[in-house]
Amino acid sequence: MPAYVSASVIVKDPNKLKIYLEALPATLQPFGGRPVARGKVSQILQGSNDAHIQAVFEFADAAAANAWYQSDAYQALIPNRDEALEGSIVILES
Repeated sequence: MPAYVSASVIVKDPNKLKIYLEALPATLQPFGGRPVARGKVSQILQGSNDAHIQAVFEFADAAAANAWYQSDAYQALIPNRDEALEGSIVILES
């Protein structure tokens, strides 16, 4: 059953974000992850949301999504990610 990684983030450093986004796709590939949607938050329909950007990535299942997140390749990006943005990253299962 497919699982999705959803990220809602506030950009702190656009230059570091660019570096992070350039390196991210190579970390997804070995785990079958693929981007589904990514964009700037343009309208809030309900409640509050401080996120500047939201993104969704699809994986074959939650185990693959978790394996990607725990992988050495992705973990190596985290220091840059944390300087570039703040927010939440969750796994969604249907």
